[in-house]
Amino acid sequence: MAEVATARLADADVEARLVRLDQALDGLESAPGPTTRTATEAVALLTEVYGEALARVLDRADEQLAERLAEDELLGHLLVLHDIHPEPAERRAARAVERLRPAVQERGGDVEWAGVEGQVARVRLTTGGGGCGSGCGGGGDEVTDAVRAAVLAAAPELTAVEPLTETAPAFVPLTTLTHRSAP
Repeated sequence: MAEVATARLADADVEARLVRLDQALDGLESAPGPTTRTATEAVALLTEVYGEALARVLDRADEQLAERLAEDELLGHLLVLHDIHPEPAERRAARAVERLRPAVQERGGDVEWAGVEGQVARVRLTTGGGGCGSGCGGGGDEVTDAVRAAVLAAAPELTAVEPLTETAPAFVPLTTLTHRSAP
């Protein structure tokens, strides 16, 4: 039996198609009339059917295959979209924080997973001494925004990301504390 070669889209091509899909859906939703409602319903039904097909694949997959499927960025997002991701949201979010940690540390700070309360993720952000302004290179808000985006991309079921911000104590030489000036 001859093998059939199938071309796969590069990640950049997938991203370009997703952007175009968002644009097409936005245009469709803004058009008035019964044709728009019918087209929107068709897209929703097609999405549900594909989600069911993906769920059936997972039902037939062993644990190792399910994990490998979930590790693929596109498949992982689809599994989350259809609420069938085999890994809990908290574990996915914690892994996203760990992936960001080296970049935050390069900027003079640190980020650590602190858990989930309800649907809210909690992360501990430590900024460089004296605030994040100089220690973080672009400011604490930039780091907080990056962490928030990464966590919510990995676990969109979560509704928010709450940073528990800490400022590392500035270095104070011991001689300053023990030396008293003469009156």
